[in-house]
Amino acid sequence: MSEALEGRTAVVTGAGQGVGEGIALALAAAGANVVVAARRAETGDAVVAEIVARGGTGRCIVTDVTVRSDLEATVAATVEAYGGLEVMVHNAFRGGPPHRLEDVDDDGWRPFSRTAVWGAYHCAVAAHPHLAAAGGRGRLVLVTSPSGVEGSVNLPVYAAVKGAQRAMAKSLAREWGPAGITVNCIAPVAATPSLRAAFTANRVLEERLAARTPLGRVGDPERDIGGVAVFLAGDAAGYVTGQTIVCDGGSFTGL
Repeated sequence: MSEALEGRTAVVTGAGQGVGEGIALALAAAGANVVVAARRAETGDAVVAEIVARGGTGRCIVTDVTVRSDLEATVAATVEAYGGLEVMVHNAFRGGPPHRLEDVDDDGWRPFSRTAVWGAYHCAVAAHPHLAAAGGRGRLVLVTSPSGVEGSVNLPVYAAVKGAQRAMAKSLAREWGPAGITVNCIAPVAATPSLRAAFTANRVLEERLAARTPLGRVGDPERDIGGVAVFLAGDAAGYVTGQTIVCDGGSFTGL
């Protein structure tokens, strides 16, 4: 374990699997106390068990990011347990299958917007007083997507809400900067359970994705994405705010 985040506390939403799990493991390996805010205890507890097995500190709190009181309770329990909160990472997301815009009704919008946009808002509101009290170490990180930067022909609603997260990060970076809080986004492409399922369903998908990626591989949630989260959470990124770091192996180079 390194000591880059020693003595700091982080909450990671949607950390029961995939990118959220990778970020939680990386933050814990860097010395942070990590609260795994997962929708299901069985997945969150498994991640905490891995953190502890590696010598880290963590706990799971069952959290529904679409419910503001849930986030408020999670943050309150975190501060009570560890004495403060320096890092809030919002990764949790629930969406749907590929679609055309004309085929999406209001019910189709809700899973996307409630987890990506409203969830980000709930995280920001609940965490803000504690991030402001962190003495210049307050960090809010939103996990967006390359689709939120360049759009998506098959997921227009997903691209829209992920783009909204980027706009929120830019706005909060301006609003919260005087309090010493940085706000940034990570836009990852990584081997998550949903992506692996897509590879299983379509055997040529992984080959196509690797072919359009200069580094020739799909990212690892902990090593490739978690490492960027550790950077943004630490002192080295204290002068980085309002930015989106695209972690996709070079597939998108338009920024």
